[in-house]
Amino acid sequence: MNTAIVFSQRYKKEDQAFVKTLFEVLQKYNYRVFLNGDFIKMLGEDLPEGFSILQEEHVSEASVLITLGGDGTILNATKWLNRESIPILGINLGRMGFLAFTEKNAIDKAISSFVNGEYRLQKRSLLQLESKPGVFSSFPYALNDFTIIKKETSSMITIKTFIDGEYLNTYWADGLIVSTPTGSTGYSLSCGGPIVFPNSGNFVITPIAPHNLNVRPIVIPDTAKISFELEGRTDLFLCTLDSRNETISRHHKLSVKKGDININMVLLHGQSFMKTIRDKLSWGLDIRN
Repeated sequence: MNTAIVFSQRYKKEDQAFVKTLFEVLQKYNYRVFLNGDFIKMLGEDLPEGFSILQEEHVSEASVLITLGGDGTILNATKWLNRESIPILGINLGRMGFLAFTEKNAIDKAISSFVNGEYRLQKRSLLQLESKPGVFSSFPYALNDFTIIKKETSSMITIKTFIDGEYLNTYWADGLIVSTPTGSTGYSLSCGGPIVFPNSGNFVITPIAPHNLNVRPIVIPDTAKISFELEGRTDLFLCTLDSRNETISRHHKLSVKKGDININMVLLHGQSFMKTIRDKLSWGLDIRN
């Protein structure tokens, strides 16, 4: 019997029919299914029989991780995988869906295609944080981005940045983003960063509201190690890996590099990165009329 993990962070009544369809299709294909505990609580009386709560030991047994939600749901689900390279099939119940490729109206077809092997896997790299003192010790990886941002003051902060030990720049800004190619369509994009193809092998360094207007995002190879020294009018800053955050001080020594693990996104027939950005950003459409 195949095993699937279904992970979600929300449950709204308007999504009830789509969630029910997913459960019915998985049962039709005789999947043993585990759900994260928070999702089980949200489902309440809508939880069908035969579905169990997800535990860490179930991850290695799974043949697919199915997420219900948006891109944020996928980001939160990755920490469950630890070092397992289980295929991730994202079903979009959210808005943009740069990672959750499958629309909710196509659930039946998507699961059928996966069961029949009609898909390919697209590797997505993670970045890894190294810090002293340690932060995010249980899972120091991010699929989208790492950020340093101000915490307790309206004043800008100072982030001195080095690449492979060589001084690059001092950023006077509200913060700094280091994104993977996957994260280039997230926070970095909203701050003026470029869109980078998933297999480009790059990091994007993007300042958040920089004080100097001649400072622009920069793309570097992901073979580089990026390190930081922090200054500011306060001693405390906020450090994030995707949607997780921890408070740090100027005494923390931080660096990021390409992670030693990847994740595998499921691409069904007709799905591609170029199609996704065309659809989500309305490229190729003449909206003047």
